[in-house]
Amino acid sequence: MLDSGFYVQILTGMGAIILMTAWIPMALRKMPLSLPIFCVAIGAALFTMPRLRPFAVHPLQYPVLVERLSEFVVVVALMGAGLKIDRLVGLRRWVLTWRLLAIAMPITILLVAALASSLLGLGLAAALLLASSLAPTDPVLASDVQVGAPGEGEEDEARFALTSEAGLNDGLAFPFVNLAIALAGLSFGTQAFGHWLIVDVIWKVLAGLGMGYVIGMGLGFVTFHLPNAAKLSRTGDGFVALGAALLAYGLTQLAHGYGFLAVFVAALCLRHASRDHSYHHRLHAFAEEAERLLMMLVLVLFGGMITHAGLFAHLDIWTILFTALTILVVRPFAGLISLAALELPWREKLVISFFGIRGVGTIYYLAFALNQANFPEAERLWSVAALVILVSIVLHGITVTPSLQLLDQWQARRQSSR
Repeated sequence: MLDSGFYVQILTGMGAIILMTAWIPMALRKMPLSLPIFCVAIGAALFTMPRLRPFAVHPLQYPVLVERLSEFVVVVALMGAGLKIDRLVGLRRWVLTWRLLAIAMPITILLVAALASSLLGLGLAAALLLASSLAPTDPVLASDVQVGAPGEGEEDEARFALTSEAGLNDGLAFPFVNLAIALAGLSFGTQAFGHWLIVDVIWKVLAGLGMGYVIGMGLGFVTFHLPNAAKLSRTGDGFVALGAALLAYGLTQLAHGYGFLAVFVAALCLRHASRDHSYHHRLHAFAEEAERLLMMLVLVLFGGMITHAGLFAHLDIWTILFTALTILVVRPFAGLISLAALELPWREKLVISFFGIRGVGTIYYLAFALNQANFPEAERLWSVAALVILVSIVLHGITVTPSLQLLDQWQARRQSSR
């Protein structure tokens, strides 16, 4: 039990971390560093304190807590991502997104699973679980490469593609996670495959899209189109975004659909219910602030886990090679293949393909699957995933600012030359 002095110290430390979470992004705006790097470093340093060391626990010690916390962070991030996209949905307008989802993501899963099997010696179920957990671009940690706030016009092709992909692929990765869970069972035959195809692929995807659309349109009407006295937009309360996210997620999960997919779709519908309304800025600002605070909490804990909870206990040279190939080869290759047929400058293709960031979504999928079925070498799966996440945080965090600055400068020169 915490004594009052230690409790006050924890409150003081939390206050300092929260203030740094607010101030650091402004200080790093033009530097090759990112807030997630600082959060992980702070966590690694904090948990060196003897009285905090017991709180640095392995995810397998509290599997349900890890699953629920990461789940909540992803839900909030998906609402924030959907609320800031200005572009209307369409086959041609979203062609980058459709190609990343339909081509890059399956290629990534296939190649990462093959690497996990050949380099790490994992079985089919474990290799597929690791691949489907690492394939989605994370909506939480990818905020630095996403579009700007609603109506600000910061929506070039690269930023839009990464934002929309992060919003949709978290839900579409679930069928492959569920397939890995099914493969981990005692038997997997034609009947089990048919159930997976009908329920986990067709029904849950359609339910996620449909529930998200209905809930988003309904909330958009209540927020912007009721008689003036009843409009939710009159309240000016930004926490309506959180309520909308949880409502869409909860109702869709109750309908046995993919809640992540529903949250993002609902956010898009809410965003376009009244495109020019100033209330969108309040909704997005609250979602972004909540996401940043939750991300800070998760990454500080992650920093403690990797340094003091034995999260890297099962690393070897093959794991390091697997991580390097996954981040530096597989995702860029899959992204470039998916965008090859498009008339898009190679610089933008390269940015889109390289910044497939791994993070909190990976933590959720791995925790979810390990809570659903028995996978051999669960500790090793966590070690591999943690190393990929850490390398992604550091590598992408260092390169994102200079990469986007160079891209913006090139686009500005291109515009002026025209």
